[in-house]
Amino acid sequence: MQAMIQFPDLSPEIFSIAIGSFEFALRWYALAYIAGIVIAWRLAVAALRRPGLWPANQPPMKPQQVEDLLTWIILGVILGGRLGFVLFYQPTYYLANPAEILKIWQGGMAFHGGLIGVIVATLIYAARHNIPKLQIADLVAHTVAPGLLLGRLANFINAELWGRPTDLPWGVAFPGQAAQDCGQALGELCARHPSQLYEALMEGLILGALLLYLAWRRGAFHTPGRLMGVFLAGYGLARFIVEFFRQPDAQFVTPGNPLGLAWHIDGIGLTQGQALSLPMIAIGLWFLIRARRAARSTA
Repeated sequence: MQAMIQFPDLSPEIFSIAIGSFEFALRWYALAYIAGIVIAWRLAVAALRRPGLWPANQPPMKPQQVEDLLTWIILGVILGGRLGFVLFYQPTYYLANPAEILKIWQGGMAFHGGLIGVIVATLIYAARHNIPKLQIADLVAHTVAPGLLLGRLANFINAELWGRPTDLPWGVAFPGQAAQDCGQALGELCARHPSQLYEALMEGLILGALLLYLAWRRGAFHTPGRLMGVFLAGYGLARFIVEFFRQPDAQFVTPGNPLGLAWHIDGIGLTQGQALSLPMIAIGLWFLIRARRAARSTA
């Protein structure tokens, strides 16, 4: 009998209230979004209230402006995340069923699309208020990781986005479709990589700690673009690695492509998540090189 960890008895709902025909339920995933936004808001305000963190002791914007910026960012996350899922993962389906694009309550969001949405929203806000673009990008970048950490933990509680089958002792026996698919593929083996926790650790805890350390202890805000570069390269690398353990996206899996590779030749290639992460890594490294050169020129 294979050693495995049984999935804990967790409910996606924190609590629910029913009054007549009306029912309200607060889910862990919704709470993760709310908490992530609140933490990001407080981190941004705290950084802006410390003039010494910024070039020439001059923060790029007022703390009071963070609330307005968050409104733009939330819109960017929703619109970008949904359109990213439509374009990157199921363009054929949504081209044939365009009305389905608006049904975001049925699920279907892509992180890379949400990231693009946040970047566009932040650039528009910066242009409208004459805020240095690299500085506001650094401000936003150093606040994102806590939300990623909480979101991935909520994915685990929801028993979704699970990993590939594994015989490692920390493999988790997820319930529902995960167990059925695993059993069909490997007989009695129903343990899977807890890839949500891998992402929580790499994209959330480790990357977040590094960004906060650089921002608050190493003066990274004094070199505009540095924190954004670390975030883009760090997240891209973490996601690229975790994709080796995540269950492949169902829309890419075929009998001849069981690994769900979106870009491949003779079974060797990349998942869609890896393909989308490579530009993040390249752009992040470019900003890091640019920031290092700028720091040397002013030294």
